[in-house]
Amino acid sequence: MLKKNVETLLNQQITKELYSAQLYLSMSAWFSSKDLDGFAKWYYVQSLEERAHAMIIYHYIIKAGGTVKLEEIEAPGNDWSGVLGILEETVKHEEYVTSLIYDIIETASREKDLKVVQFFQWFVDEQVEEEDNANKNKGRFETMGMDGKALYLLDQELGARVYTAPPLLTTLEGSAP
Repeated sequence: MLKKNVETLLNQQITKELYSAQLYLSMSAWFSSKDLDGFAKWYYVQSLEERAHAMIIYHYIIKAGGTVKLEEIEAPGNDWSGVLGILEETVKHEEYVTSLIYDIIETASREKDLKVVQFFQWFVDEQVEEEDNANKNKGRFETMGMDGKALYLLDQELGARVYTAPPLLTTLEGSAP
């Protein structure tokens, strides 16, 4: 059984992950409006990943005997100053999400809810990847600048991204009622 304060944090994290999905979908739409379809696809896939993270936590709470309590999701912004502004916001956002994951693990450790600590190691590993991707995208753009050819190549590279559901989600959905 989940400790109540840990369960509260997990429910809040569902909301944060769904907000992340909305934020990245909004960024995708911004890129689409600028005809940067590769960036748009990358952020669309990122949105799907964030939704998957929310659903992983959703299924975990149920499987652990807790109660899912969905909260209102704040509307994300939709107007950015440019490509670099979005890339910088992405880095900051992923660092923020990492801090939330660490808070959950710290609280679960303090409450001796070691199942949650172990389960959330997957999220720690995922955040390493998320921050790395965000920093690499920002770094590539900063290196290339707004040169049209370089931007075109980066857009093409980002457009090659494909969504694959996390195996953990597939496992949890397969055991869902």
